[in-house]
This record gives sequence, C-alpha cells and structure tokens, in this order.
Amino acid sequence: MPHALSNGVKLHFEEAGPASAPAILFLHEYGGDHRSWETQMRHLSRNWRCITFANRGYPGSDCPADEAAYGQDIANRDAIAVLDHLEIARAHVVGLSMGGYTALTLAAKFSARVIGCVAAGAGSGSVLAQRDRFIAESREKAAEMDRRGAVDAVAMGLAPTRVQLQNKDPRGWQEFVGNLSQHDARAAANTLRRVQALRPSLYAMEADLKAVSAPVLLLVGDEDEPCLDVNLWMKRLMPTARLAFLPATGHAINLEEPALFNQLVEQFLMQVDHQTWRPRDPRAVPGLTVGSLGATKRQG
Repeated sequence: MPHALSNGVKLHFEEAGPASAPAILFLHEYGGDHRSWETQMRHLSRNWRCITFANRGYPGSDCPADEAAYGQDIANRDAIAVLDHLEIARAHVVGLSMGGYTALTLAAKFSARVIGCVAAGAGSGSVLAQRDRFIAESREKAAEMDRRGAVDAVAMGLAPTRVQLQNKDPRGWQEFVGNLSQHDARAAANTLRRVQALRPSLYAMEADLKAVSAPVLLLVGDEDEPCLDVNLWMKRLMPTARLAFLPATGHAINLEEPALFNQLVEQFLMQVDHQTWRPRDPRAVPGLTVGSLGATKRQG
C-alpha cells in the first residue's frame, strides 16, 4: 500500500484520475476514513487528480501510541506531507467535519498550497456558549473508548445528526458503521482528546478566516444543528465564501446526498479552475444597501 511519511508516521493514501489534472486532496471526518470518499473519488477523478488519505490513527496509516503525536497542527502538517510526497505544489482541499476544519486551516495558514477549499459540515464544538460542554464530552467519550478498548460505532451512527443517513440509505449506514468499528480505539481516543477537544473554536479564528484569499465553498446539512450558525457566520465573514444548505440532511452529507454533493463541488471546482469564480460583490456586503442615486449606503 502506498504511504507518505510525516515526521516518521506512515500515512496511507490512494489516488485516481489524470496525473496532469488539477489535484484534489480529500480530508475525512472523525467518524470516517479514506474510504468515506469513494463516491467522490469515482466521480471527480474523471476530470481531476483525486487523492484520499487516512489520518494518523486511522486504518491503513500508523497509529502512534503517544497522545502527544496527535493535534490540529499535526493534522495540518500531515496533509501537506501527502502533497509533498506526491510533488503537488497546489491542490483543491475538500474536507468533511474534522476534515472541513483542516481544509479551512490549510486555506488560512498554507494559502500558497490551496487552489480552492470545500469545507462541509465544519464547526462542531465552535459555539462558545457550549464549548466547555463539548470539550468535556469529548474527553468523556475518549475515556470510555479507553475503558472499552473499542469504538462504539453503532452508538455514533445513531447520533442525532447521523440517523438521517440510516433513514435514507440503510446499506450505506451499515457500511459506515462497519468501517468505523475497525478504527483503533486508542488512536480514536487520542484524536478526540488532542484534535477535537484542543483545536480552537472557528469563532476564535475570525482574523485568519477573514483573510483567506482562496475561493471557499461551505456546505452543511440543515439538520446538522451544531454546524448551522457557524457556517452562516463564516459566509458573512469571508468575502471569498459561498454557502449551500442541503435540505433534510445531517452531518455526513457526502454519504447522505452523494449526487447533490458531487454536483455542488464539481460546479465550484470547475468555476475556480476556469477562473470564472468571483468573490462576493462588495455591494452585497451585509448591512449595505444601494440608494436611489446609486450610492452605497449603510442600513439603519
């Protein structure tokens, strides 16, 4: 199996599509792995060079025992290490949830490496009023995995933002649960403690996000309650961002609505690659209106 090295840690990756085409790096969610992107790999590799990889601690990649070997900054560097291994100078980054957070941080902190950014279902745990609770629950779940020595995949699959997948696609839901049950429990616990619980709230990244220059597509299911408000906030904050809500959809939107997800992402990528994508017109900035003489005035 092909691997890239990141500070001595082997990261499993797979790729498909023409080597000469613009590259897409897929970044999976906490409950998924590189296999979560199979539908997108098949569809988008017709016109793009598609790469999916397993984060450290996930099947196919090394699972360091040391808790200190995990963290958001490390996840960022791992993604760059995969691009470096494949000698890809710049790529589109497409991430879901934890991977969506990484996609946004790459666009903010490694802007020279990012062509366009798709962040789907990003922002869980960002709401400041609920942040202490989110951190405490993450640590409690990590401790429970340590005690059990296994990931409770069924319980995660029955979470309020994941039952939508079970209702729409029971076979796909069973595949998600089956893959998740194969995850290393200690590595999953370390990821919860060091990535999920320690990464900053997206609200704390306001200056970095506002300065992002790459085109950004934000996607979120309208039943993914923990991510709704922060995505609307990011849309208002980032002049380079567009936002789409997927109706009657939960967290794993690329699995729930693969055709619609692929359509939205493909349209975005084509516009970016063909240089027909445009940032928001300054006249559309929230709080501004056009007066009767054509002068832009602030409301209120």
